[in-house]
Amino acid sequence: MESPCVNICMLDKAGRLCTGCGRTRDEIRRWRGMSKAERRAIMERLKQADP
Repeated sequence: MESPCVNICMLDKAGRLCTGCGRTRDEIRRWRGMSKAERRAIMERLKQADP
């Protein structure tokens, strides 16, 4: 299963986003139960946000 995780698992100061992969706390928690389409949409969003 593809994942954006880079093994730098720390939430930002607000406790909302992972500073390593950029996913929200909810996205991380639900990742394995998401459909391929849901995961793909998140991966695309993270690519767009990557500087």
